[in-house]
Amino acid sequence: MGTAGQKALLFDLDGTLLLSDSLHYEVFAEMFAERDMTLTPAIYENRIHGHHNLDSFPKLFPGEDPQALSDDKEARFRARLSGGTPPMPGAVALLDRAEAEGWRLAVVTNAPRENGEHMLKAIGLRDRFELLVIGDECARAKPDPEPYLAAMRHLGVRAQDCIAFEDSPSGMRAAARCGAFPVGIRSGLTEDRLREAGAKATLADYEDPALPGVLARLRGD
Repeated sequence: MGTAGQKALLFDLDGTLLLSDSLHYEVFAEMFAERDMTLTPAIYENRIHGHHNLDSFPKLFPGEDPQALSDDKEARFRARLSGGTPPMPGAVALLDRAEAEGWRLAVVTNAPRENGEHMLKAIGLRDRFELLVIGDECARAKPDPEPYLAAMRHLGVRAQDCIAFEDSPSGMRAAARCGAFPVGIRSGLTEDRLREAGAKATLADYEDPALPGVLARLRGD
């Protein structure tokens, strides 16, 4: 059980704190082309986006070592990100607001730890989060709610005192099932798709005029 009154914002990373889908798409397209295959937006959305690498690769490239493929893919992604990239619009102001309010902050991602650290540093936000939860380091990764539940246990907060921000169907299902208020970020999916996966509200980004209404939940307004 968490401490009554303590509030928290929990964030996915890819597509939620930074716009990274185009980089992931480039890497997968490159890997497909090397095998004389063609990546399409439909394949990316339905078989890759939000899915764990070790679940996707055996279906995408049968007979190849999924761990080696995953390591290769993530190394290519980090290389593309190394030049630095801006965070999601409004993210810095939201984190400033959270710190002023005394809200706890955590990132909950299925990305490998090396990628998670790299992405947060690339957008200049690593020092803003006290906790980085990695799906592979939990008993179960997203879409299971366990990574979010692990974050709540570590922070000592109750689910009803948390807002969870997500952008993918699998992540959205995890956020919805953990008991936090689940908010979809429309960086890659439509509002309908996010709500279908469990979102109670959606935002274009953190400059969306609907954000104050979402945050009002933490203030009891």
